[in-house]
Amino acid sequence: MNPTRISRRSALGLLGLTAAGVSTAFAAQPKPKRILLRSSWQTINIGDIAHTPGVLRLLAEYLPDTEVTLWPSKIDNGVDKLLLANFPKLRIAQGKQQLSAAFEDCDFLLHGSGASLVAERDVRRWSDETQKPYGIYGITFPPKSSSSTVPRSEKAVMESVRILNGAQFVYFRDSRSLAFAQEKGCKTPIMQFGPDGAFACDLRDDDKADAFMKKHGLETGKFLCCIPRLRYTPSWIYKKTAVDPAKHVRNEEMKEHDHAPLRDAIVEVIRTTDMKVLICPEDQTQMQIGKEMLLDKLPADVLTRVVWRPNYWLTGEAVSTYIRSAGLFGNEMHSPIMCIGHGVPAVVCRWKEQTTKGYMWEDIGLGDWLFDMDDPASVGKIVPTVVEIAKDPAQAQQKAVAAQKRVEKLQAESMAVLKRELAKS
Repeated sequence: MNPTRISRRSALGLLGLTAAGVSTAFAAQPKPKRILLRSSWQTINIGDIAHTPGVLRLLAEYLPDTEVTLWPSKIDNGVDKLLLANFPKLRIAQGKQQLSAAFEDCDFLLHGSGASLVAERDVRRWSDETQKPYGIYGITFPPKSSSSTVPRSEKAVMESVRILNGAQFVYFRDSRSLAFAQEKGCKTPIMQFGPDGAFACDLRDDDKADAFMKKHGLETGKFLCCIPRLRYTPSWIYKKTAVDPAKHVRNEEMKEHDHAPLRDAIVEVIRTTDMKVLICPEDQTQMQIGKEMLLDKLPADVLTRVVWRPNYWLTGEAVSTYIRSAGLFGNEMHSPIMCIGHGVPAVVCRWKEQTTKGYMWEDIGLGDWLFDMDDPASVGKIVPTVVEIAKDPAQAQQKAVAAQKRVEKLQAESMAVLKRELAKS
């Protein structure tokens, strides 16, 4: 008898055993949990871009077996390709059919970091249509939006509280938001301070950063970054819509006041240290602001060591530049966040038109690097603080790293909570 030949009955028996073995093996493997991440609010601001890859990085690190689908608001300007290049397993739900499939397949909705409960309607829709759990990760909960000149109505605030109360957890990115939510009756089972997802953003574009620095004579550790900003983002510039008169008037009224301390800091850094200064943007409107309010008003003797970036950049190139700098100062929030996420010193200047997000600097131990542009005493401390960072970058970095470690500890704790809640779903 041919030893390689078996009977039909024997073959069927072996096939049955094999099938049973395969079936048993598959049965032993639990179905991976699936998260629908509601994030990616816009792409004209590298900070808004950074929210999503920050949270994706945390999910990949702490829940590596979880499948993630992104539900974006806007993902143009090449950001989709950027995310997929860094997170090749990521699914992106765009269009009704893909979103419907995500609602069916996903076990948990995670609302990403933002200036508020940005996608409140979408969270409500998820809850109403699926009855599946959801969580809120790293938001500000403000009495008013940073893009509005008037407070939110009490009805609108209470509706947000209702949605928050239905969550498994809510992490507020500043403790003042947490206090405001509690004041309004928020009683989510887990309700804590939790860092903005952008702290974990690690997108890189080293080649572009290196090329830009080489072109402009910037050396690693030998320059500071400075970011300008008006009180209200002049979004009509990139949206090509009518100018908002109230916001424009306020911007014009305060732009000299809000940039004079930054100019003074640039001058003192150049004149008292060997550092250079890079004036760079966080959003698409800030290149011109930097030229008008900073570069063009600097004295001639400091201009040889000041570099102005005339064009917008994406998050990867920005991060790769920030981590090569000795620190950052200015009127923005998320570039400082990304700096501290990598242990790079960062100073934040804020004003009353903004939400309470800036106070997260107090929450992570950097209160003396937070300045109130509406308080003359606070404004007076900006220049000496920036100069101190330039003169002793090693000590400043130690302070930044301590804040970074605090953030990382909180990130680990929040991801453990998400993992536990996901296991229940």
